[in-house]
Amino acid sequence: MEQLLDEAPTAPPAPAAEEPGPQRIIFHASGSEYFRIWIVNLLLTMATLGIYSAWAKVRRNQYFYSSTELAGASFEYHGKPLAILKGRIVALVLIGGYNLAFQFSPVAGVVMLLLLAGVMPFLVWNSLKFRLHYTSYRGIRFGFDGSLKSAYLHFLLLPILYVVSFMLALPFVHQRIKRFQHTESRYGTQHFNFDATVGAFYKRYLMLFGLMLAGGLVTGVIGALLGAALGPKAVLGTLVLSYLWFALLIPVFMNMIQNLVWNHTSIGAHRFHSDMEWGTVAWLSVTNVLGILCTVGLFTPFAIVRWTRYHLESITLLPAGSLDDFVAGEDAAVDATGVGATDMLDFDLSM
Repeated sequence: MEQLLDEAPTAPPAPAAEEPGPQRIIFHASGSEYFRIWIVNLLLTMATLGIYSAWAKVRRNQYFYSSTELAGASFEYHGKPLAILKGRIVALVLIGGYNLAFQFSPVAGVVMLLLLAGVMPFLVWNSLKFRLHYTSYRGIRFGFDGSLKSAYLHFLLLPILYVVSFMLALPFVHQRIKRFQHTESRYGTQHFNFDATVGAFYKRYLMLFGLMLAGGLVTGVIGALLGAALGPKAVLGTLVLSYLWFALLIPVFMNMIQNLVWNHTSIGAHRFHSDMEWGTVAWLSVTNVLGILCTVGLFTPFAIVRWTRYHLESITLLPAGSLDDFVAGEDAAVDATGVGATDMLDFDLSM
């Protein structure tokens, strides 16, 4: 009996967990579905004199987040409308105070402008914390650990450097802000990494400047030729052509920045890759604008879905192992004053 037990075959070792392949983001939203959300949000916001805008934002984000899938799981948005409404009230008070101050005296206006500049880093910092804290994936929340002191460095002192350098420091400031945003962001307890260099940002800005210069030269030549043939009537056409060229450069530049940022972003050993293409970006931008103009704005939700789909589905996660090893972190509640205020003040955190 003992001999039979000794000769019994041993169970084979458990196979190692298979490393998943590249995981491209999938965006399931449709223009028709979002149109119904958008039109109701718009009508209720107008009917309530803007009060419903906070609930509209939550509805929109919940739809967009739940429609965004990565590796078989969707994101979730947990923001609260009342908290966002409080931030928007703060923004209205700040904007209203700024406009009224200049009507009283230039000195009062300058004081209010300095107050806005002084409070803006706090609002942006709080907005970053709120947006990430109330976003989750696979039941684990994101977070932002950047300090308020660092926020004042990146969103007040560095922009001052950009101004006093006559925009020459803009690529440097842009790189430092993106590094701050990404390296201080985390998923559960795991922080993101960002290794794009200042030189890489300067290269993209030089490419933008070159495209602007080339467009200016081409439209100038076309304007001179048309002017010789048509006279003063050609001036308006040349101006329109120049405007369209420079307007088109905005999404093209966003394409360059997205690819740069996400191709140098990782979380642990997992990296990201973005492959947005100039031609597709230009085509989407032109057709979206034409669609919005031809439908008197009703194409807007379809344009947003088209752009968001391409923006998200251009990003791929390159896993270096299992995606089940992330650990949830402990987070306290975050105030939403910043997210509402930065939305009202039109401060874009995505770039």
